[in-house]
Amino acid sequence: MDIKVIIFAFFIYSFIGWLIEVFYTEIETNNWINRGFLIGPICPIYGIACLVIMQIFDKTEDIISVALKIMLICAFLEYFTSYIFEKIFHARWWDYSKRKFNINGRVCLETLILFAVAGIIFVYLINPIVITFINKIPNLLLTIITGLLTIIFLTDLYISSVTIFKFRKLTKNDDKNSDRTVEISKYVRNKLSEKSKLLKRLVSAFPHLKAKTRINIKRRNV
Repeated sequence: MDIKVIIFAFFIYSFIGWLIEVFYTEIETNNWINRGFLIGPICPIYGIACLVIMQIFDKTEDIISVALKIMLICAFLEYFTSYIFEKIFHARWWDYSKRKFNINGRVCLETLILFAVAGIIFVYLINPIVITFINKIPNLLLTIITGLLTIIFLTDLYISSVTIFKFRKLTKNDDKNSDRTVEISKYVRNKLSEKSKLLKRLVSAFPHLKAKTRINIKRRNV
């Protein structure tokens, strides 16, 4: 498959993933929230998952096998992303601890089943339509579109990374203190809300954001 087709498909599926996150949050909280850690309407983890599924999908397999593969892929990506984010930024970005059949609060059976259902729809319905649509785009136009989207994406990634690393500065390790997750989470969210619009958007995008490290909270007398 042409690299330009793959890149454009990545952006399309990342956008669809963002829409899913937004609508799900709208239903759950009755509020419109720009989900994801990037500024733009995109959730890269969905794009990556779809590309992986595209590569391993075998038309000769039965639907149950495909669903199980999708669940395993999504479980790995969600768990791995959560773990890496926690190690880099010293915070947990989502938490399924209160849901049944979860693994360390990073993944849970409920969401994996939903991903499997969505994955089946993606494999047998959405992906064939999307790939056919992309292949009909003139090569020059496709090159321009993918080039512009890549530049915008990389710029967004840089700006968002700088913003998130500002968050990391608020969550430095201090092993001498006891674990005070609730207190730390409240402190960090308050600090983030006092910062730039980008940081405020980060707080809104992850309403269940929890600091997972032990940090020294300096109290100021007012």
